[in-house]
This record gives sequence, structure tokens and C-alpha cells, in this order.
Amino acid sequence: MVTYIEAGAAPYKNTGAIRLYGPEGFEGMRKACRVTAQCLDELVSHVRPGVTTEEIDRFVFEFGMDNGALPATLNYRGYTKSSCTSINHVVCHGIPNDKPLREGDIVNIDVTYVVDGWHGDSSRMYPVGEIKRAAERLLEVTHECLMRGIAAVRPGARTGAIGEAIQAYAESERCSVVRDFCGHGVGRLFHDAPNILHYGSANEGPELKEGMIFTIEPMINLGRPHVKVLSDGWTAVTRDRSLSAQYEHTVGVTADGCEIFTLSPAGLFKPGLHALGNA
Repeated sequence: MVTYIEAGAAPYKNTGAIRLYGPEGFEGMRKACRVTAQCLDELVSHVRPGVTTEEIDRFVFEFGMDNGALPATLNYRGYTKSSCTSINHVVCHGIPNDKPLREGDIVNIDVTYVVDGWHGDSSRMYPVGEIKRAAERLLEVTHECLMRGIAAVRPGARTGAIGEAIQAYAESERCSVVRDFCGHGVGRLFHDAPNILHYGSANEGPELKEGMIFTIEPMINLGRPHVKVLSDGWTAVTRDRSLSAQYEHTVGVTADGCEIFTLSPAGLFKPGLHALGNA
């Protein structure tokens, strides 16, 4: 049975109950998510051949310090970096290191900042120099999957409507949806109820109610959906080594739809794909 609780009355831990936030919570999320989106905007000019993901991670840390924001991933369950950087066939949770990016790579940069106790979570894909058409198409499809999932958010719908919209489009474009990872509730906690699956049926999952806040973050593969986690315990890769992409927004359910908290202030949510529009 699904339980909903006013966020102010909820304990500071994930109990499985779904928190419903009021205006104060939405305002707190706007501030945290804006810093995250600004950082991801700034990274557009930093992502280029020869730059290491360690340098990118250092920028994320320093940007946070300069803006009163703490990277949520830093020392989270033993993770030692301020961001996740997932290149090519890495699905998610790639660990920044000293290996330079190469011309033609695609990289997802996932940043979550904590501002006044609120978590702003978002990720984007960045092309490294000129990329192949297959990679560009994957980015286009993945971003469209995200936006179709967001379009399904409204009070009275179920979380499964988000997954159905994403899965239907991805598979119509001959791509696959990763099942092993999902979106999640977010707010005062980094990871909270409910889980947001990126596949499924519209009549499945908890009912969406005004005040819910969560991420939608589809991971879409050019090949098959199967993944494996490497020996570092974090890095997830496609089993068939096909390219993978991900875009992520944090949204809040409103009376008639949803608010996207992590919109790009500079209109750079799809760097390198400007002709196709941004969010």
C-alpha cells in the first residue's frame, strides 16, 4: 500500500512513504537545482578533447564551493568524487579519473548539489568535439525520451505513465531502456520514495499527487538493455559495449502538471544539439 505524508511531518530517512512538499519545499528545490543547472551550463566550454574527467570533477567541486553548495556524491556511501562522468558505453556512475577525453566521445556528467539542505539533481550529455551520427541520434532520442516522460506528469496519473511514454518512444526508435536503474524521490533526502521506472504501463505504480518531487533520468542504449557493474562497485556499462546516453531533470508535481527545477538558465541542456531545441 502506498503511503503519502506531508514532508514537514516525515522523518529524516527513507521510510518508503512518499513526501508531499509545499511552497517552501518547491522554493528550496528551485535554489538548489538552479546551482546545479548553472554548473552544467559552465561545463559546456570545459568539455573538449584532452580534458580529463578528473579536471571536470575538480571544476564541479570548486563551483559548488564558490556558490555555497556541497556536492552530494562526495563521500556518499564511500564514493570519493563530486560528480559522475560516464563515457560512451558507460551507462551511469562513471568515476572521474586522469584519462583524457577523446574526439568523438560522448560523456554524461551527473551533478547533485546540496543547498540549505535541498538536493538539486541533474545530468546532461556532452559531445566531445565532432561525434558520429549514430551517437548524435542516440542523444536526440534520449533527450526526447526524457521530455516525453516529463509530459506524462500530472496529478492523478501513475508513475507508470512516465515509464510507458519513455519506453514506447525509445523502442520505436530501435533503442532500448535500461532496467537496472531508475529515477527517485528527492528533496531533503538524496534518494527517497518513489522509484521512477523508465519502462512499464500507464496503469502501474503510485498515483502522482501535487507536491511530489522526483527525478526522471532515462538511460537509453543503442544496443541491448543489459548492463553490468564493474569491480569498482560503481561503474555500470552496457554488456554489449553499445553506446549509452542519459538526460536527467528534477521535477515537482503541480496542480496541473509539473515544474522542471533543473532547466538550463543559458538554454544549454542539449549542448551540441542546439538546432533541435533545448530545455
